[in-house]
Amino acid sequence: MAPAAARTENSVVIDAPLRLVWDMTNDVAKWPGLFTEYASAEILHRSGDTVRFRLSLHPEPDGKVWSWVSERVADRSALTVRAHRVEPGPFAFMNIRWYYRQVDGGVEMRWVQEFHMRRDAPIDDAGMTERINTNSAAQLAVIKERVEAEARSAAAVTR
Repeated sequence: MAPAAARTENSVVIDAPLRLVWDMTNDVAKWPGLFTEYASAEILHRSGDTVRFRLSLHPEPDGKVWSWVSERVADRSALTVRAHRVEPGPFAFMNIRWYYRQVDGGVEMRWVQEFHMRRDAPIDDAGMTERINTNSAAQLAVIKERVEAEARSAAAVTR
């Protein structure tokens, strides 16, 4: 029997046009400029709306760099993205869904992550849930700030 999945859900409302939010948050190659946690994003393969890529975090104080390969399938018409880790590392599995929708005040972007940690991982599901929720809140705030700044800049240019 497969283990039960741990689940997190985090969202933010971004005061920017849907097209800009979608384009900026789905341009994986530019994620190091959108997220503060990624040092690099290397596109390994692209086919239609599917992209396979390697993300690397900034080095830890001891010099260790964590990286992994993920794959995303974007569905612009449904305003959703399905992704999973191809190289799961300490996870037995890690899946994430991104949902976008127009709301009062802009575009809500919601991340739903389902995962299970491997038995030999240095952290359990509860610990990873706390870590993901803390980090997601921080990253969503940065993304909001950066996309809204781009929207203001684009609006100023068109005036």
